[in-house]
Parts: sequence; C-alpha cells; structure tokens
Amino acid sequence: MFNQFRPALVMLILMTVLTGAIYPAVVTGIAQVIFPAQANGSLIEQNGKAVGSALIGQPFSDPKHFWSRPSATSPYPNNASASSGSNQGPLSPALIEAVEGRVKALREADPDNKAPVPVDLVTASASGLDPHISPAAAEYQAARVAKARGLDVAKVMTLAADNTEGRQLGFLGEPRVNVLRLNLALDAAAPK
Repeated sequence: MFNQFRPALVMLILMTVLTGAIYPAVVTGIAQVIFPAQANGSLIEQNGKAVGSALIGQPFSDPKHFWSRPSATSPYPNNASASSGSNQGPLSPALIEAVEGRVKALREADPDNKAPVPVDLVTASASGLDPHISPAAAEYQAARVAKARGLDVAKVMTLAADNTEGRQLGFLGEPRVNVLRLNLALDAAAPK
C-alpha cells in the first residue's frame, strides 16, 4: 500500500519545496535586484524615517493639508490590512447620504469655494486605499490649503503640478496627484 502512496508523497514534498520555498525565494531575489524600492513597499522616507507608502493612502483632515479620497476600509480609514470598497451601488441611500455628508464637510472647510466638488473627493476607491487624487481635486483644495498656510495659491498649485504623475506608459490611466508626497512637499516649502 505504501508503494501506491509513495509517488503522491514524493510529489507533495517536491512541489512544496519548489512552489513554497524555491520559487518565492527566486522571485523575491529578482525583485530586490531589479525593483528594490517597489519590492520593499514603495516607502516614502523623510529624514531617514519611513513616513508612508506611495501605494497606500493616508487620512488627512488638517485644513493645511490636501485631503485624500475617502476610505471604505474598516475598522478605520486606510487600513492596509483590510482593503475593501463599500460595495454600495449608485442608488444606495447609504452612499448618497455619505456623499452628501462629505460634500457638506468640504463646503464647510472652504465656504468661499463655489466650484463643483470633484467626485474623487467624496467617493472611495475600489480598494479603499487609493493614495492619489485627481488634478481637479488638488485644484479644488488649493485655495483652502494656501489660505491656511498663508501661501499664494499659485505656489500651492505649482507644488501640486510638481507632484502630479502622468499616465502610465503614456496612455494608461489618468494623471494623478500622490497626496502624501504633495503634503510632504508642502510641509518642506512652508512648515506648519
């Protein structure tokens, strides 16, 4: 009977070693050589200390900072261990109520701004972790940030433009602004 199970047992051990140890070690080694920053989490460092990742959003609520997209993760916003969307459809009363509340909060934070609120400032991304906002969302917030910091709006918009990433490969996706990088550049240009 053991002769019948032996090939299966050998194959189980062989595949476990190949796919569970050797393959991950080779892929990790290649990634560390070719893409070391990405393989280590695309960390953003300031003064030698990691302050976040370029791939995971962070919540900002201070009027002196640009605000990120809302996050649908739980139990707290931008929880990288619980990536998820809200799964609420466009006709969901809960989504409509949440969007209305977010629009109200944005209007209260900048009552002089009468421009339409960009959709990405009031809706969560599919992962709930999007670190980017659209250039339109950055432009919408520029006057509030400039006023809170005592800066010229043009200076704030220049920083936003400097932190705008183009389309991938020149044609994939849309231009986007990494909120953490923009806020760090803002802090460096005009400390709080």
